Amino acid sequence: MLGARRNRDDTQVTCIACGDAVARTDAREYDKHGDRWDRVDKDFEYLCKGCHRELCHQPRDGLESLLVESRAGADDRSEFLTRFRTLAEDRTPEEREP
Repeated sequence: MLGARRNRDDTQVTCIACGDAVARTDAREYDKHGDRWDRVDKDFEYLCKGCHRELCHQPRDGLESLLVESRAGADDRSEFLTRFRTLAEDRTPEEREP
């Protein structure tokens, strides 16, 4: 049986959901591109364990690419929501449903 990993990094990371700073060992990796196993040249974002538990863990096909395309976090809320809605409405039914 494998023991706990003790060589983990003790640095602080910021939860992207609540903004709290937590130890890396008390956080969960979040990959907005959906491929957390491919680690080559990748920077991860982090969620504290509490926020991670509250997430819906159901498939979100296309959501992350739509958020990136909508420039989430780059503009004010009103501009983002307008752009997100326009892009979402322009998608075909096949693109909307997995």
